[in-house]
Amino acid sequence: MLGITYFSTSIPLENDKFQDGFRVLGYTIKYPKTTSFLLQEKTKTSKVTTKTVDSIVQNIDVLVEDDEDISVTVEKKEKEEKEKGKTLKIPNLSQIDTSKIERLIYPKDKTAFLTHLKTQLTASKCRIIHYGDSQIEGDRMSGYIRNRLQNLYGGNGPNFTPIAQVYDNISSEVIASDNWTRHAVFDRTSKIPDHKMYGAYATFSRFTPYKNIIKDSINKDSLKLVKAKITVSPSKKTYLRMRKYTDIGLHYGNTQLPVSVKVFADGMLIKSDSLITDGNYHNYKIKLANTPDQLTFEIESKMSPDFYGLTLDGESGILLDNVAMRGSAGTLFAGLNSKNFTQMYKTLDPQVIIFQYGGNAVPYVKDSLEVEHYVGYLKNHINWLRRKTNNASVLYIGPADKTTTENGNMLTYPLLPYLIDRLKLMCKENNIAYWDTFQAMGGEDSMEYWVNQKLAARDYTHFSLTGTRIISELFFLSLYMDLTSQK
Repeated sequence: MLGITYFSTSIPLENDKFQDGFRVLGYTIKYPKTTSFLLQEKTKTSKVTTKTVDSIVQNIDVLVEDDEDISVTVEKKEKEEKEKGKTLKIPNLSQIDTSKIERLIYPKDKTAFLTHLKTQLTASKCRIIHYGDSQIEGDRMSGYIRNRLQNLYGGNGPNFTPIAQVYDNISSEVIASDNWTRHAVFDRTSKIPDHKMYGAYATFSRFTPYKNIIKDSINKDSLKLVKAKITVSPSKKTYLRMRKYTDIGLHYGNTQLPVSVKVFADGMLIKSDSLITDGNYHNYKIKLANTPDQLTFEIESKMSPDFYGLTLDGESGILLDNVAMRGSAGTLFAGLNSKNFTQMYKTLDPQVIIFQYGGNAVPYVKDSLEVEHYVGYLKNHINWLRRKTNNASVLYIGPADKTTTENGNMLTYPLLPYLIDRLKLMCKENNIAYWDTFQAMGGEDSMEYWVNQKLAARDYTHFSLTGTRIISELFFLSLYMDLTSQK
């Protein structure tokens, strides 16, 4: 019986689970591995403890429970700090054990990387685009980092927001009329149009079905005028800096027929125009003296352009765009229309790019060779995008611990540590700074601890709101300590 255990391995089953056993003539035989047969399965260890988490929490400016009103908490906290003559800008590192902070891993020339990054962050205006999977959905992680950086270097606004919303966004309130639809290159249920012009945010919204006037032989006179509406308001659920924006951009392209647009600020008409119909990308700009309670767009056309979204910006400082791609592994950029993407990047001019992918690839890579292939594909897509920038700094936030059920135990996916090692090497060889979320939360099998502490969801994959703020603060502190060590 003991000898047979040497032939047993972890076999992947349905629903991302594993079972000890081996295959014979196409059949799966359930049988324990040697370690489990001898009761030698590894004992779970994690460097994360309640004390470690608490030491981080104490230094977070705004940490509220999931059911609290963040707007009340933020205003109360800022009022208290103002009365004490203090500021929220600079973290008090004396309150935490900084030796427990997972530090960023830099390319060979760390000094040059940080000097360049700090120059970009302290410029009069610095746009950061944070691309990632569902871990950053709803602006949860990006919003926290944005607030931290805006408090440190200045800046306002929630920045990018899509028009057709498919999930709640805590940082902005956008209400679109019912005829708006979303089209995302990372949405497997959506048919990708031939033009592949999804812009810098890999998604667009429309208020009429997608058609090509010439290819589909459409008689323009047979089409009826269609009206659409967008109403934007400052969110009461977010940080104070994000409730102020005066530089608004309505990004669009692929305009085939005349489009009229009217803009109202608190019910008063402030702008009336026609959009450019040359088919290229354009940014319809609106400059305001103050943030209105309601900013409304009324748009009318026989055929909708592709609207890449809104940017709700301050006139200076940090602008951080959240681009969440549910289900994506980050290997989609090079398939986009290069001309369209380049045009939009030239206007946005991102100085820093943050990538946060890997978690969605974990259940599908079956061996080390598939890990190597995935990391190689990812590298190509990152470099494709980076070539569109003006020497942007690139940071990579690695995947969190992700667990699967193996013989009834919640264990880290077997290939996740190897994937992370290959991601680190790829980043080092391509002048990318890497932050290890996996190690920051405790390493192998640490997700179960976070779930038990209500810092992660019961899917053993996504952080809760409180957990998101903690992991975001860990990332920010690591970056902050390195930036402030630069003279």
